[in-house]
Amino acid sequence: MYEFHGDKARYFDLTKKVTENHIIPFLQHQGSFTAGMRVLEIGCGEAGVLKAFTDLGCQAFGIELEESRLEHARHFMAAELQDGKVAFLNKDIYDVDVQTDIGYTFDLVILKDVIEHIPNQEKFMPQLHKLLSPGGRVFFAFPPWCMPYGGHQQVLPGKLASRLPWYHLLPGPVYPWVLKLFGVNQSGIATMKEIRSTGISINRFLRIIRHADFQEVARRFYLFNPVYEYKFGVKPRRQNTLLAAIPWLRDWVTMGVYFVVEAAPKSNK
Repeated sequence: MYEFHGDKARYFDLTKKVTENHIIPFLQHQGSFTAGMRVLEIGCGEAGVLKAFTDLGCQAFGIELEESRLEHARHFMAAELQDGKVAFLNKDIYDVDVQTDIGYTFDLVILKDVIEHIPNQEKFMPQLHKLLSPGGRVFFAFPPWCMPYGGHQQVLPGKLASRLPWYHLLPGPVYPWVLKLFGVNQSGIATMKEIRSTGISINRFLRIIRHADFQEVARRFYLFNPVYEYKFGVKPRRQNTLLAAIPWLRDWVTMGVYFVVEAAPKSNK
């Protein structure tokens, strides 16, 4: 189902189009983006997202844990690298020192389909303050954990393993057993268990940002994630307003969310 992940040029182009046609308009609509900003993407992968921003005159910076993915990013963004429009850093986000490794802060920080892969999000979220310039904002896009494919099982080989919804919510000991039954190898099972350990729900995300002294600026919930248009030919569709307002239900039926947050005002206490 997800064979395009192996086609890096196609995946680069796909993420660029999603950013141009959905993410940037969303940011512009509520005043979180103007051309020429300093933009950081955490977990930039092959840098398709950043390409959309450099095309609008932004100064871009990408942090990526997997060097193999940055090799593709440097290839696809060779002209931007030569012109000084983008820079990359191969490092675990927990090990990044802003002054030493980067030297400046950002107007916009992007985490697109990344926060659900970062361990210990309660520890991570407060660190974003160090990356933001005054008045800077953070954009998040992620699939809620309880949605039909919130366990990322769609990346697995095999029709049953990749297409069966919601089975990532099975009890802990049962889930690996079912994966093995579906023919998933030990490496795949380990990956699915890791994703299970970091998956994040909408309600938990909101609690974490509040505790990290951020406040919500804007949100958008999708029944059909915008990326599905390019992956499956399914047009984006926003979630029903009533369903999006029901905390105990929306995670199960919302396939993608966008959030923008900013630093909360300091208390006068």
